[in-house]
Amino acid sequence: MPIEEMARQVEIPPSPTVTSEEFLQFKRKATTIVEEYFSTDDVAATASELRDLRVPCYHYYFVKKLVSVAMDRHDREKEMAAVLLSSLYGDVVDRPQLYKGFCKLTESCDDLSVDTPDAVDILAVFVARAIVDMMLPPAFLAKQGACLPDGCKGGEVLRRAEKSYLSVPHHGEMVLQRWGGSKRITVEEAKAKISDILDEYLAAGDRGEALRCIRDLKIPFFHHDVVKRALVLAVERGGAAEGHIMDLLKSASEEGVINESQITKGFDRLIDSVDDLALDVPNARCLLRSVIHMASSEGWLCASCLKPFPPEPKKAGEVDDAEVRQFKAKAVLIVKEYFLTGDVMDVASRLEAENNSCCPSLNAIFVKKLVNAAMDRKTHDKEMASVLLSSLCMPPEDIVAGFHLLIEAAEDAALDNPAIVEDLTMFFARSVVDEVIAPSDLEAMEEDACCVKAADGSTGMLALRNARALLGAKLSAERILRCWGGDGSGKAGWELDEVKDRIGKLLQEYDCGGDVREACRCIKDLGMPFFHHEVVKKALVAIIEKRGKDERLWGLLGECYGRGLITPNQMTKGFDRVADCVEDLALDVPDAGKQLRGCVERAKKEGWLDASFSMARPGQPAVVNGVCS
Repeated sequence: MPIEEMARQVEIPPSPTVTSEEFLQFKRKATTIVEEYFSTDDVAATASELRDLRVPCYHYYFVKKLVSVAMDRHDREKEMAAVLLSSLYGDVVDRPQLYKGFCKLTESCDDLSVDTPDAVDILAVFVARAIVDMMLPPAFLAKQGACLPDGCKGGEVLRRAEKSYLSVPHHGEMVLQRWGGSKRITVEEAKAKISDILDEYLAAGDRGEALRCIRDLKIPFFHHDVVKRALVLAVERGGAAEGHIMDLLKSASEEGVINESQITKGFDRLIDSVDDLALDVPNARCLLRSVIHMASSEGWLCASCLKPFPPEPKKAGEVDDAEVRQFKAKAVLIVKEYFLTGDVMDVASRLEAENNSCCPSLNAIFVKKLVNAAMDRKTHDKEMASVLLSSLCMPPEDIVAGFHLLIEAAEDAALDNPAIVEDLTMFFARSVVDEVIAPSDLEAMEEDACCVKAADGSTGMLALRNARALLGAKLSAERILRCWGGDGSGKAGWELDEVKDRIGKLLQEYDCGGDVREACRCIKDLGMPFFHHEVVKKALVAIIEKRGKDERLWGLLGECYGRGLITPNQMTKGFDRVADCVEDLALDVPDAGKQLRGCVERAKKEGWLDASFSMARPGQPAVVNGVCS
């Protein structure tokens, strides 16, 4: 079950409307039931006695009492308590009551620590075990932590449960074995034994022997895995195997071998993973629905208690023909208007509105339409097309897919455009210089083109090879950036170093008391929106060198971002470039790494950077306070 859904379903019940005398009577009986359980180890009798009290509104107290008593005893009793909770959960003790019981335990941890010095660690294991056994949602840790006062031991319990038990490798096995487990059987061993039992049952057909083996595992809290694995076999094999599996599960339910809660949980787990199963069994959804209907009609499954099926995923790039035709027509209009207005932000917003699902195939179609239209126009429009590609926040793979479409259609397009090889060459090379795609993408495109087209001299193949050769030449970046004259006004014909110098000077002038609107106008007048990442980089370096004491440059970045002068793509590139050179920067500013981390976190809060942005660089050592570790 998804974390969010579990958290929503877990609502702490209101205080019951029963008298205090009834509560005191329940407390006395609950204490007796707990003591008897530790003496007899009889889960079924304990469940029956608790159910006979007929006050489910106080079951949270039973949970608290059971755990608190077990905390003062040996590992055997602690394991017994964990097993009992898993067995009672769903059938006798509902989710809100169990949730409230653990809330009470964490709230009273300070008192429990008086008699049990290691209460924090023991209770942390109980919390982790409840999460592993799928009784508590993982969201319990954050939700309950926010309700506890600072410095209390309950908060320490939640932190230890997360960091020491739930965040370590193989945490499920470790938690289950913490107190000896079920005869020290690991999760993997339990899964292997369950698979063997089901395989032997399908081979021999001895239902009684299979049920006996399931009982002998003595893991009633893990019977949902029996149900899930059995259902997977029924869906995968079908036919007679499906009938045998359904008979086994029906008998297990009727004879009490697997309780209703575990059966429901097993079905829910398969519903969660049905799309993965569909990779091997394409009609898995339909078959599982049929199995659910059969079990429900036979009376051993409550279909209304199951979670709904997740929405059927749309295959990547899968769009119907009508949608493609409609998008193509709108893409042509968007491109035409862009060449008239030059408004990048308008294109981005309209493209987002037309392709709100960010479908890769539609993005690729737009790239093809844009470049094809530009190749039929003057150099000014070609420059505008490259600027648009570098300003749109499209995934690189979508741009590459669009280039593939251009390569496939290059032979036909060459009939109308004799210079198509030169044009495609410059578009491919310019996309690498603008960091829209990576150099390795060109290599991959060439390999794919070789697989599709046998002729080495095809138009698309020739353009790819020319682009790679052009990029390999010395000082190729400046030449490629100026291949179409910048923005058509001649200003983009500046040398790259000159542009950097102008950016540096305008930032200095602004930082010395300039007007923010004037600074924004100067940045816009550069006419190089695809190079605004240099503005971000230089501003960040200046901020780091001043150790964040000057807010003016940070305010300028915010103003530029708000006005759309600096796009999210350019902002991310700027931060990336500073992260790449932070080791060099640390030679002058020892705590550059720390300063940059602060800037990254602040930018994320401002919404400039995606939450997934990371300073880490593959193959580079981590930088701590500017020092390589």
